[in-house]
Amino acid sequence: MRPHELEAEFTRLFEEHYRAVRAYALRRVPTETAVDVVQETFLVAWRRADDVPVNALPWLLGVARHIILREWRASSRRDALHARIASEPAAADWTPVARDGGAPLLASIERLPPNDREVLALVYWDGLTTAEAATVLGCSTSTLRVRLHRARKRLTRLVEVDETPARFRLEEAL
Repeated sequence: MRPHELEAEFTRLFEEHYRAVRAYALRRVPTETAVDVVQETFLVAWRRADDVPVNALPWLLGVARHIILREWRASSRRDALHARIASEPAAADWTPVARDGGAPLLASIERLPPNDREVLALVYWDGLTTAEAATVLGCSTSTLRVRLHRARKRLTRLVEVDETPARFRLEEAL
């Protein structure tokens, strides 16, 4: 591909998928980190232009996911170092903040294991198909379907045990 063609293709890719990659990152990391994640994701896309598939969004989200995981690991190591230096245990609070005073569905989602939340978020919040979500997570479509099924079952059980007066059907909420 000629340089001007490469630039035009990258510009199209960026304009088409920037918002989705940014939204994905914002749901997982603080705003200032999300900006870095998006920039690094598109830098990888630029450097590996030949590797970007026709359906680029799952690939881009997979790149963003790896960048976020790397940041979490680095952050964990930094936290551990600060704790050792200060001779105090780390005071990191990784529990998500309730978004609207404890709505049953959100409260139940926050109690799910991170892998279940990730699968549900990719399919329901990011609007990916199971094949696209599988690409993001680096697994087969059938594995993703099993994970999604199990995550739905766990979420259904959590919603059913929720003792809040506001009852609703999980299928209607999703």
